[in-house]
Amino acid sequence: MTDTPQTPENKGPAGDAPGADIRDRILDAALVHVAFDGWSADAIAAAASDAGVEPAAARAAFPRGGVDLARAFHLRGDAQLRADLEATDLGTMRFRDRVAYGVRHRLELIEGDKEIVRRAAALFALPQNAADGTALVWNTADVIWSALGDTSQDVNWYTKRATLSGVYSATLLYWLGDDSDGHARSWAFLDRRIENVMQFEKFKAKLRENPIARRFEKSPFNPLELIRAPRQSAAQNLPGSPRR
Repeated sequence: MTDTPQTPENKGPAGDAPGADIRDRILDAALVHVAFDGWSADAIAAAASDAGVEPAAARAAFPRGGVDLARAFHLRGDAQLRADLEATDLGTMRFRDRVAYGVRHRLELIEGDKEIVRRAAALFALPQNAADGTALVWNTADVIWSALGDTSQDVNWYTKRATLSGVYSATLLYWLGDDSDGHARSWAFLDRRIENVMQFEKFKAKLRENPIARRFEKSPFNPLELIRAPRQSAAQNLPGSPRR
């Protein structure tokens, strides 16, 4: 049996570990309070009271308070996204439409929670929480690429997720301020960002066709050859290891 990688999706407050049921109960009860109290210890305390959970158990379930609560909320959405994408026939779509569908559906999952998502975005924008926010967006991008059947094992594993993380983050911020009917402006914005990604992929393909670039790519001194996708046993949020 292989070790399960400790990614943001299964590590910490949102993972399948003892106390997960308590975390779920508190998260369910907290959402109504977050709209007023933010992602805070006050929201957790009120939710614990509503859910019949002892204060000490609530603090143990979310040791970093609101940050862990917001993180659990995001990862729950990613888990739902993964399940939905696996149940969707993406084969009939153009590739760019599959990517756009993944991002759009992720936002549609939180359409009724816009105010608390806005508060989460503000929370993770704080310097002390930026690493958590980055890891969560990366996890969303990884869920989408994995559902699309990405099999890259080299530096492309990272560039694909980094690029899509940028697309998702930009679209999320635009979506939060969009009051157009059916978020039509957000989906048009998303299409433009996806077009930018496709142009970048075309540029990479042309670059690989360049004779000089091909010689560099095959060179034993090419540092990119040292980069590979993470091993399944890697216990990091943004894992990777050099080739041996």
